[in-house]
Amino acid sequence: MELQVGSILEGKVTGITKFGAFVALEGGKSGLVHISEVANTFVSDVNDFLQVGQTVTVVVLSAEPGKINLSIKKAQPREQRGGAVRPARSEGGSGAPRPAPQQRTFVRAPQQTLSQTADQTFEDKLKQFLSSSEGKMADLNRSIDGKRGGGRRRR
Repeated sequence: MELQVGSILEGKVTGITKFGAFVALEGGKSGLVHISEVANTFVSDVNDFLQVGQTVTVVVLSAEPGKINLSIKKAQPREQRGGAVRPARSEGGSGAPRPAPQQRTFVRAPQQTLSQTADQTFEDKLKQFLSSSEGKMADLNRSIDGKRGGGRRRR
C-alpha cells in the first residue's frame, strides 16, 4: 500500500516518546506524530494527550521510504482546530482524564483606550511606539551610566 500525502487514516498509538508518538497504520507501516502535531495547544508532555493503544485519526504529512510523518491536529475538523480540543481517549487506559496543561496568559496594562487606538493609523501607532521606546532607552542608559560611574567626576 502506497501512502498518499494528505490522506486521512486510522491508526493505533504504539509508543510515546518525549518528541512525539509512534502510530501503527494499516499494512504494517508505522509513522511518527511529532509533538508539535499532537494538538492545537502547547504540548509539553505527549502523555497528557495520548496513551499507548489509543486509536487516533491522522493525516499523512510526508511519506518517504522508511519515514512517515503524521499529524493528529490537521486531521481534526476545521471547527475543532481553533480550540483546545483533545483526541478522545481509548478504552485501554486508566479511565480518568488528565488535567489540561496550564496555559500562561500575560496581561499588559493598556497605554490607551481601545477607541483611541482604533482611530490611529499604523504610522501613528509606529511613531508612538518609537517615542515611548526611545524614552525608555534613555532612562535605561541613564541608569546604567550612573552605575558605571559615567557621570561627572568631582575634583
